[in-house]
Amino acid sequence: MKKALSLILCTVLLFCPLCVHASEVPETQAEAYVLYCPESGELLASHNADKRMKPASTTKLMTTLLTLEQAAKGNETVTFTQEMVSEGSSMYLKLGEKVTLRDLAVGMMMSSGNDAANAAAISIAGDDLRFARLMNERAEEIGMKNTHFVTPSGLDDDDHYSTAYDLALLMEAGLRNEDFRQLTAQKSAMVSFTEPSDKRVTYNNHNRLLSLYEYCIGGKTGYTSAAGRCLVSAAEKDGMTLICVTLDDKNDWNDHISLYEYGFSQRAAYQSPDSAFAAEVPVVGGEKSSVTVMGDRDFRLTVSAEDKDKIERKVLLDRFLYAPVREGQQVGRIEYTLRGERVGGTALKAAADVPEQKARGGLWEWIKGLLHHG
Repeated sequence: MKKALSLILCTVLLFCPLCVHASEVPETQAEAYVLYCPESGELLASHNADKRMKPASTTKLMTTLLTLEQAAKGNETVTFTQEMVSEGSSMYLKLGEKVTLRDLAVGMMMSSGNDAANAAAISIAGDDLRFARLMNERAEEIGMKNTHFVTPSGLDDDDHYSTAYDLALLMEAGLRNEDFRQLTAQKSAMVSFTEPSDKRVTYNNHNRLLSLYEYCIGGKTGYTSAAGRCLVSAAEKDGMTLICVTLDDKNDWNDHISLYEYGFSQRAAYQSPDSAFAAEVPVVGGEKSSVTVMGDRDFRLTVSAEDKDKIERKVLLDRFLYAPVREGQQVGRIEYTLRGERVGGTALKAAADVPEQKARGGLWEWIKGLLHHG
């Protein structure tokens, strides 16, 4: 009986490679892919990361970001015209209908509307060519060194290309925009048309990973027969964000999940709420006897999973300060080390001004003031 159980156990392990090789990079069917950690700038896994390929509708990550930025300046209403009509995926706008720029971003991110992308491009820049210049300028700012955009929708063009790594940088930039971050995380969104005023349409997100993987926080799908299946996504677990990009991948949903599971097993987020730090520090020779010192920001660091509990934290702050003290002046710091090596830190700053005391009372008066303060 024991032999039989042992045989069954061996068989289970044989057909459960993830159990045995959890620390190994999973195989994918992607022609190119990256698993990217924006916190550290690391590529945790990659293949053909800088190969120039057709990005299909993942292009709309850029178009959506530019559209939301423009909408934040003034969410103008756009009338859908004949020049905005496009082939391919659509949010099914009709001639003469009116929606806002933000609604066009919904149509791009949810239903991958080529009509929405064209309408946004023409509304913002006048035509696709001038909008492409805006896209390429932003790509250069982001650091997308192997990318060139021609169309706002991602329809195939020989001179329209990007890479897995560049698209990861684009997704990182998008997530820094709160409107973008909120929109890409939605499984569906409703558009209330300006004209006709009684028309409301709910668009479902094509990104099935939002339902398939509990940690997914957004992304964008793409497909043309020339580009194959393309997917850019982001996932967040235990305070750490990872971005995954696969290009020309027939098994993209499963590949993203496998890569995320690998990444989250290899890296961990160390976080310390340093912005909550507060201490009252005596001031020598000031009009006030003390000043509040506060942390200026929280500390975050991505490390290997095994190193998370080995990070040491030390507060470096003098027992007293000399006047004058200026509000916002750095008066100390919090240092973080790993195996004796500094890995980062945050500043401790004065929360108020403490001018120098005009009428000096001598050492004894200062000591009495200090004792009274205590």
